[in-house]
Amino acid sequence: MAQRVLDATRGAAHNAAHMNLTRHPRRHGAAGFTLIELMVALVVVGILLSVALPSFLDSVRKGRRSEAVAALAAIQLAQERWRSNNVNYSNSVATELKVTSPTKPGGYYTLAVSDNTATGYVATADGSASSQANDGQCAKLAVRMTGGAVEYASCATCALTSLTFAATDRCWSR
Repeated sequence: MAQRVLDATRGAAHNAAHMNLTRHPRRHGAAGFTLIELMVALVVVGILLSVALPSFLDSVRKGRRSEAVAALAAIQLAQERWRSNNVNYSNSVATELKVTSPTKPGGYYTLAVSDNTATGYVATADGSASSQANDGQCAKLAVRMTGGAVEYASCATCALTSLTFAATDRCWSR
């Protein structure tokens, strides 16, 4: 009788193992993703990139713009130091004022000073020749000192000599 119980137990264990094998058959040669799963994943990644990439690039351009604003502020300080020892403001950014273009050796903005007199100057940061050209109305920035008053300007494609100086909150947030 004990032998029958032992055989029945073994048979039940064998049947349970056999049922597991038949319930979940292994697929031979099939591993990884199906083509549909891969396409769905690519579509999801594409949608995420189309939403996130423009926002990321705008943030990068805004960061570079803030470096140009800081460079123009450095020009203003250097101009005041220069003017304290000279008759006119300087017209040489690199040699006399020793201010360089921000971010990289070539810079995303080209810095310049023009219209220098004893009472004023115009300092510009032109980003239209770099990736900052996509920065809309902030591609070109300028600061004008006239008789002790500072004025700000910005534009996308205008000539830097024809800037309209007025408060532009988008580009010159303080």
